[in-house]
Parts: sequence; C-alpha cells; structure tokens
Amino acid sequence: MAFDNTADSVYDEVEIEDMEYVEEEGKYYYPCPCGDRFEISKELLEEGETIASCPSCSLRLRVVYDPDDFAPDDDEEAIQLTTTITVV
Repeated sequence: MAFDNTADSVYDEVEIEDMEYVEEEGKYYYPCPCGDRFEISKELLEEGETIASCPSCSLRLRVVYDPDDFAPDDDEEAIQLTTTITVV
C-alpha cells in the first residue's frame, strides 16, 4: 500500500534517530505534547510511510529517514521466499 504524504499537515518533523525504537513491538515512538507518544511501525516505514500519529490526539509528525535503510536486504528476501516455499 502506497501513501501520499504530499498534502499532509504535520505538527513537526523529527529525524528517525531521535525516535525510540521498541523492537518487541516493531514501532518507533516520539513524545507528543498531549502526554502520549507519536508512533509508526517499522512495517509502515518499509512501505514508504513518513507520518507518525498520536493515538490520543489529532497531531501528526513527519518522520525524516532514508527509505533505503528500511529496504529488505537480499538475505531477508531469501528467508521470506524460503519460508513461503516451505509453507506452501
């Protein structure tokens, strides 16, 4: 699924390096002014999404990152193909 981020109005822009990554959840977090946290999943970043949202308010945050850092490498693709072939 591709996302169109060109017309999004956002509260702020934050570098991915400034966000907290929780590996168990596969999500990046950043503090929101409302007291909760903006969140975006690694899966959405891999799909090209750049907008993190806060589940408690309407604010959104643009995440600045290099999409190539989230592209699957050849080993991950091979594992996924092997798994798919094995399961089928």
